[in-house]
Parts: sequence; C-alpha cells; structure tokens
Amino acid sequence: MQVRDCRSQFWQGVRDLMPLVSGVLPFGLIVGANGVALDMSPELIMGMTVLFFAGSAQLAAMQLIQENAAFVVIVLTTVVINLRFAIYSATFAPLFYPLKKRFRLPFAYLLCDQAYGLCITPDQQQRTDAERISYYLGTAVALWVSWVLSVILGIAVGASIPPQWMLGFTIPLAFLAMLMSTITNRLLLIVAVVSGLAAIFLQGLPYNLGFILAIVAGVVAGLILPRIAGRSFNSVMGRPHE
Repeated sequence: MQVRDCRSQFWQGVRDLMPLVSGVLPFGLIVGANGVALDMSPELIMGMTVLFFAGSAQLAAMQLIQENAAFVVIVLTTVVINLRFAIYSATFAPLFYPLKKRFRLPFAYLLCDQAYGLCITPDQQQRTDAERISYYLGTAVALWVSWVLSVILGIAVGASIPPQWMLGFTIPLAFLAMLMSTITNRLLLIVAVVSGLAAIFLQGLPYNLGFILAIVAGVVAGLILPRIAGRSFNSVMGRPHE
C-alpha cells in the first residue's frame, strides 16, 4: 500500500506542477534566445542550463555578460539570487537527512521555487515522509524536464519570436503567483513589500545592483522587525508568547 501511495503522490506532484509550466516556457525561451544573441554555442547554453538549473540566475548572468559587467559583479549577483535556496534547503533538511548521500545530492540539485512552493502546503505537511519525498520528486522532475525542453526550444526558435509578444512579462507574473501563495502572515507580507519597493526605487542602479540591495533590504526587514516590535508584534503574528 505504501508503494502505491508513493507512486500516487509522485504523479500528483507532476499534475500539480503542470499549470506552472506556462511560466516556465517563456522563461526558457528567453534564456535560450538570449544565449544565442550573445553568440553562445547551443552546447554552452545547455551546459549552463543543466549544470546550474537556476533560471533566474542564469538569465541575470547573461544580461550582465551582455552589459560587460565585471566578473565579480556577475558572481555576486548569481550568488545573491540563489541565496533563497539556502532557506529552501533548511526547510527540507529534516526530511532528506535520513536518506543516504547518493539520494540527498540529486534531491538538492532538483530543488526549485515551484517544487518548494507546492511542497510546503499544509496538505503535504500532513503526509508521511515517504509520500512527501515522492511528491517532491514528481514536482521537481516535471519542472526540470519542462525547463530543459523550454530552453532547447528557445535556442531553436527564440530568436524569431516577435518582441510584441512580450514573453519577458510572463516571468515576473509566474514568480508573483508563487510569492502570493507563500505569504501566510503579516511579517512575510511586510518583507515582500519592503523588497518590492526597494527593487522599484533602486532599479536604476548599474549592474543589477538594485536587485541585490532589494534582497538585502527584505532580509534585514525580516530580521529586525520582530525584534523592534517585540512581544506585541509576535501577538499580531499569531505566535505564542515565550
């Protein structure tokens, strides 16, 4: 019965991921097309795609390369963009730690925004560890396949897509949809607002530094707001007093 339940959870994860492909497809098309525009070989583009499996960082790196940004700036930008995966990893660590390393490493490689957003729902938290791992694999593998295929498609036809289609506009919409599903209390809402406002006001900075500073502003807000407000803030958040 447990094997059947795990198999069912795997395919449930695949099905739940499918609606999010609409945000992955234009993202991959843009990454593939940008790589071609930068005179990168298809092998190099796909090597980056498969090796890093981090679309937002890959796209940001390509944009900075196009702007002739310094190597240090490119590395710093990609590292900061991917810092969220440290939070994701901390969330999944208790679930994956009992597994052998040969399983933990592939699971860590497949970690992505969509899989994280789908796997932290209350419904999944109530399932057994085996079922949660199976569901995670379903979402992560489905996303990986969709991402790789979309980049391949971008390499093949991305350069010929009319700019009037504005595919780039669908990328922030996809992330916005995932963001809204993860805002579960006022603290997270305030952090999101602080980061968003900082990104808007600092967008004119060169080398994508406004994006980095917006992330820093959100992290700082998340750290200091509970301390400033103290007990009263915790009660507003619905947390028990210690």
